[in-house]
Amino acid sequence: MTEKVDLHPCPYKSLPATSYWRRAVSNVPAADIDPVLSPKFSISETDRVATAGSCFAQHIARYMKRSGFNYFVTEPGHALLNEALLGKFNFGTFSARYGNIYTTRQLLQLLERAYGLRHPIDDMWEAQDGIIDPFRPFIQPGGFTCREEFQADREQHFAAVRRIVEEADVFVFTLGLTEAWENAADGAVYAICPGCGAGTHDPSIHRFHNFDVSEVTDDLQAAIEFITKQNPAIRILLTVSPVPLIATFEPQHVLASTTYSKSVLRVAAQAATNQYDHVDYFPSYEIITSSFSRGAYFAEDLRDVEETGVSHAMRCFFRNYLQGVPEGLGEPDQIQSQSSSATTASERINDLVCDEERLVD
Repeated sequence: MTEKVDLHPCPYKSLPATSYWRRAVSNVPAADIDPVLSPKFSISETDRVATAGSCFAQHIARYMKRSGFNYFVTEPGHALLNEALLGKFNFGTFSARYGNIYTTRQLLQLLERAYGLRHPIDDMWEAQDGIIDPFRPFIQPGGFTCREEFQADREQHFAAVRRIVEEADVFVFTLGLTEAWENAADGAVYAICPGCGAGTHDPSIHRFHNFDVSEVTDDLQAAIEFITKQNPAIRILLTVSPVPLIATFEPQHVLASTTYSKSVLRVAAQAATNQYDHVDYFPSYEIITSSFSRGAYFAEDLRDVEETGVSHAMRCFFRNYLQGVPEGLGEPDQIQSQSSSATTASERINDLVCDEERLVD
């Protein structure tokens, strides 16, 4: 009797274990799950790595600096300032002193302003104590003392942004939000809602906008192409912040707004990764928020990310992207020990600069 041959076998039967939830997630110890499969590029110790985006981007900067990699800072502050003052005025917190960049529109407009291609109507707020930059309102505690100081600092800042664009080998951008506030006249996106910690809210001037998937995708594509035109050799790594919205201005539950926002950002990041050979996506969002951790990666407020979750994401990042990592540094005990050397987990979380926190002041 001739053995029957299946000429059309189920194509799923030939897939690797990582394609199956049971084999790749539920039957794997939580600490061992690594969803990175085929990184498009690697990062060496000498590569200049710049970061920008939501507050979660600061974790990547922190780990890279402590591990001896070349975290690229183009606005380091004056050499005579001590460490406390440098930290107070946000020098070194970000690659340049731009503060949090939560939306892709904010990133695109920063690039345009740095290269003199955009000139917002509302570009300076005069407060009682000093001059405030509407696009990085908390970067200078107390504000700038006068217009001259403000203009000089802005010119320095724009030069620092241009250096990142033109000299960085790797640019890591963490997408954070879709909700934003913009100027109704020219569409300039503010760092935060005016009146929430800085500025004065005027409903006739300030307009809420929740970007849809096409807007976020188009803005991210435009930003990538802008940067790549200036620096054809650059590699870009995208991540999505796992931190839920602290508040929503939409007339719906914050849970629904958070799901919408993160879904849109994740789709935009994937579209860019699919479109460009020099753009990759790192799944820190999936590592932190997925059910395999059973909620252990979030603090009691269910929003702040615990250091155990950050270290899991970072060891996957080290293992898959960084060349020349010392033996064992990418493993849980080593990277946790290294990160815990100076401060407690709660202190490190509190050290993050998150402009979004001002929405609940």
